[in-house]
Formats: sequence, structure tokens, C-alpha cells
Amino acid sequence: MSFIDHLEDLRWHVVRSIIAVLIGAVVVFIYSDFVVQDVLFAPTRADFISSRWLCQLGHGIGIGDTLCFPEVKAKFLETTMTGQFIASFTLAFIGGFIIAFPYIFWEFWKFVKPALSPKEVKKTRGIIFWVSLLFFSGVAFGYFILTPFMVNFYFNYKLSPQIEIMPSFSDYLENLVYTTVGIGVLFQMPLLVMVLARIGIVTGRFLKKYRRHAFVIILIAAAIITPSTDPFSLTIVTIPLYLLFEASVVIASRINRRQEKENKEWS
Repeated sequence: MSFIDHLEDLRWHVVRSIIAVLIGAVVVFIYSDFVVQDVLFAPTRADFISSRWLCQLGHGIGIGDTLCFPEVKAKFLETTMTGQFIASFTLAFIGGFIIAFPYIFWEFWKFVKPALSPKEVKKTRGIIFWVSLLFFSGVAFGYFILTPFMVNFYFNYKLSPQIEIMPSFSDYLENLVYTTVGIGVLFQMPLLVMVLARIGIVTGRFLKKYRRHAFVIILIAAAIITPSTDPFSLTIVTIPLYLLFEASVVIASRINRRQEKENKEWS
């Protein structure tokens, strides 16, 4: 295929992906009342499922109310006439993207796959499943764990009693996107490291060398996210992020050993 033919092929993959997002967006828009009240605003309530589980966990391990979120009176306003209207479309397209993510990646994989050798295709068997699983795991972690922490922290953080927190709905939606879709993308780190290791940019030895630095960075990020500085709360956020890093170390090391073995056999 010529370069123009490749662009034409890519165009149709993109078009089909956009259609899939639009279909998902229409579904989300039709059920926007349910999505807003029972999904979007659910993490702001004290009876949110993960909030109740964390509180029960805290009592079960004997640390009292450390993991219990205090009641938050979360109210949102809009200062512009078109704010809610635009936010509803933003919500629909973000929801459509999340729903259609496996299909979007499948279209991307269909475009890339012909450029791979049969051996490379065999090694990447099941990649759509793993990419989708990591993405939805990240979205779930961001929604059920990080979002309640975020809401509780920012609504209870006050410089002065004269300051009343009443953010816009658009601001809340934007932060929710960062802590769900953003974390879903972040959870692709092991697969990204796998690709970088295969092309020789990252090695397992390099990741092991800077393991302590990575842990400090992860710990700082967890301290910013969590509403309190007690060790258990920090651990809840730190463990998944650090496990992703360790999984990346293992993946890179295995790839490096396999490459070294193949080079010896070739020599």
C-alpha cells in the first residue's frame, strides 16, 4: 500500500471509532438523568458503596473512623446560561468514549496488525483483552476509590470559615474525568513499558535502579490524593500504583532476558 492508501485506511478506522463513541454518547445522553444522579454524584454521598466498605474495613481492623468519610454537603452551581447544556454533551462524549474504548482499541489494532510479523502477532495475542481490562480497572479504581477521597478532601479543606465551597458542575465533571479516564490511561503503564522494552528504550535493570525514586514519587502522589496523612489511607492509594510499577519491572526484565537469549542463539 502507498502512503495515501495507508491514510485512507486509517481514516476509515478513525471514522468507525468516532461512530462507536457517538453511539455510546447517545445512550449516555438519553439516560443523562440516571447518569448524573446515580453515577456522577454518587461519590459525593456518605452512603456511596466504596465509602461504606472503607468505613467497615476501618472498624474491622481496629482503626476506628479513620477511613470513614464525614458528611459532605456537596452542592454545585453554574454561573453561565449554557454551562449545564455544554456539560451534558461533555458527559455524553466521555461516557461514550469509556463504553466504546475496547472497540476503539480494536480498530487501532486492526490498523497496526498488518505491519507486524506472524511471530509478533502471536506474541501480542490477547492484547485487546488486557488493554481493556487495565483501562476499566483504572476507571473503576479512580471512580470508587480516588473520587470519594478527592470530594471529601476538597470539600472539607477550608482556609477560612468565611469561604463557602460551591464549585460549578463543569469543574466537578472535569475533575471526575481526570480521576477516572486519566487513571484508566495511567493503568496502561505495564503495556507501555512492554513496548518500550521491546524496542530497547527501557530495561528492567534501569527500572530496578530507580525503584526507590519511583516509590517516593508514588508516595508523594498518594499523599496529595488522600484526604488524611495516616499510613493506612496512604497505603490504599499507594499499593495499586506501586504494583503497576513492579509489574512493569517484571515485564521489562522478562523481555530483556528473552532478547538476550535470542541474541546468543543467533550468535
